[in-house]
Amino acid sequence: MTTRAALPGSDRVPNVLSIAGTDPSGGAGVQADLKAFSANGAYGMSAVTALVAQTTTGVAEVREVPPEFVTAQLTTLLDDVRVDAVKIGMLANAEVIRAVVAVLDRYAPPHVVLDPVMVAKSGHRLLADEAVAVLRDELLPRVDLITPNLPEAADLLGEPEITGSAEMAAQAQRLADLGAKQVLLKGGHLRAEPASADLFRGDGEVRWLRSERIDTANDHGTGCTLSAAIAALRPRRSDWATAVRDGKDYLTGALRAAERLDVGRGHGPVHHFHRWW
Repeated sequence: MTTRAALPGSDRVPNVLSIAGTDPSGGAGVQADLKAFSANGAYGMSAVTALVAQTTTGVAEVREVPPEFVTAQLTTLLDDVRVDAVKIGMLANAEVIRAVVAVLDRYAPPHVVLDPVMVAKSGHRLLADEAVAVLRDELLPRVDLITPNLPEAADLLGEPEITGSAEMAAQAQRLADLGAKQVLLKGGHLRAEPASADLFRGDGEVRWLRSERIDTANDHGTGCTLSAAIAALRPRRSDWATAVRDGKDYLTGALRAAERLDVGRGHGPVHHFHRWW
């Protein structure tokens, strides 16, 4: 069985699915994804892969959801609901990754975005070391866009983290060589650079996306939020490059407005609904 395909240009509200772990503080994970979907005009749905006890100060504990129940969540939903895009975040272990791969093969949803969540901002590892190869070899070739930051890209490629933007194009090419159809390589970790520069490789082009670097400690969940926004926008955009550009613009606004919020004692969340309140 396959899902019904998305209709480009349609006025109907896209249904977008998050496959990810939780964040009780609401700044990252499934909770952030649902906010970003809503803020970008999509109806949000979710399947939980891990229960994560975390706040703005770090991760305290992780309880992984059995892969059989991840499959049950996904197949029950996809047998009933049209899915126009999927965002994949934290997958925790190899068994869950393979469960998601099997569902993607069975239902072939359009527009799949993978944010390869491996390490939390606090440094807590969120993907088992032995699962990295499974994500790289079995899941990555099945998605449409991958959105790693520089540490995640290095982890996927098994090489040292790059230290300058001049190396990003070559690294994006190496990710494409692994089977990634489109790559958004995020350069936010290059703090020495005067602007935040991301590199998009896809749709037959290589494009730099530069924006101001926002001076804020409230950057919890930026990767989740950006990838979710892109997934929400893609069914109503003509190509990936446009969805990526608009998603990055949305995140910049959410970072700029983050100081309006007062959530936690650590890295606070971005303001997902900055356009409204």
